[in-house]
Amino acid sequence: MNNYVEGFSFYLPTKLIYEVGAIKKKLSGEIKILNTNKVLVVTDPGVLKAGLLADVELTLKDNGIIYEVFSEVEANPSTDTCYKGYEIGKTMGAGALLTVGGGSAMDVAKAIAVLMTNGGDLTSYEGADKFTNDALPIIAIPTTAGTGSEVTTFAVITIKSRNYKMSIASTRILPKVALLDPTVLNTLPPQIAAACGMDALTHAVESYINRASSPVTDAFGVEAIRLIGKYLRPFVANRANMEAAAGMMVASTLAGIAFCIARLGNVHAMAHPLGGFFNVPHGVANAILLPHVMKFNMLADNGKYKRIAELLGEDVNRLTDMEAAPLAVQAILKLSAAIGIPKNLTDVGVKEDKIAQMSVDAMASGNVKINPRVTVLADIEALYRGAM
Repeated sequence: MNNYVEGFSFYLPTKLIYEVGAIKKKLSGEIKILNTNKVLVVTDPGVLKAGLLADVELTLKDNGIIYEVFSEVEANPSTDTCYKGYEIGKTMGAGALLTVGGGSAMDVAKAIAVLMTNGGDLTSYEGADKFTNDALPIIAIPTTAGTGSEVTTFAVITIKSRNYKMSIASTRILPKVALLDPTVLNTLPPQIAAACGMDALTHAVESYINRASSPVTDAFGVEAIRLIGKYLRPFVANRANMEAAAGMMVASTLAGIAFCIARLGNVHAMAHPLGGFFNVPHGVANAILLPHVMKFNMLADNGKYKRIAELLGEDVNRLTDMEAAPLAVQAILKLSAAIGIPKNLTDVGVKEDKIAQMSVDAMASGNVKINPRVTVLADIEALYRGAM
């Protein structure tokens, strides 16, 4: 079924701690291991408003840890935001970062961690391992079940002047610790739970079918798809459903591990420009694009589409790989519709006059190079238009 011809490696130094109540039980001990008592907390206004910092701050105070909270992280965070947080961290002399939030907060924390030890122009660190000194250590507490950023080597930051999302990549920005506490998911609005869940599904699917996949990443991706197929609907229906919340939190992290190693594909290459030009939430962009890109990639399927369809609840018994493949796309469309994902890019404010430039930006992504079907600029343009 699979043909791994390039060889593969696996490396993940992040310590994972999953436990109900992990913030109260584990956070202070993990900070002490980092040998610092000054921590910059990076979060966003939504986390602050939801009261999710209460247990964090109480733990820090009770253990004599000096901290400052930087809560100005926006969706699709910019270099300007990273510099603001860096100035706070530098002034207080932070020895570590604690990020509480979704992917945006974690991306900003990673960027600040690099600036704290390297200074300089953040844009000069675009690409793989472009900075000299090790970043400050990070502890990540995800408050959404979607991005998997707590276990990824990437920070995606927007350069506003260019409407462009750059990526900083290095194992040295991986959080030292990821505290997975499903109780923090209880306050998520349903639309965010839906978008984040589809983000995680996209991570799992793209890392599973692309040309850089391996038996190790497939194992993580397959289990993530199974968990999402089982738990995303009930989680969106009721975020206080602890079984569903736990399932989605674990699925998000598993999918994050899979794509951290195997990377992604055309969906993510195309989603980043949508965020840069139109500020489309990343999970929504992925969810809208995923079925269109999967149809395009079906020509390169080697049997994995049948497995995806089965994991998402479709009956593929007695079907050949070719017969079952379209059911994978249909399963994703049905899931998106059930949880209220917008139907197309037009519904989220995308205009066709930017497709040409977005396509050029998408083609610059390394994800295109490992997409299962060889892709050229005209293909990306057609995929954007098809999703309008």
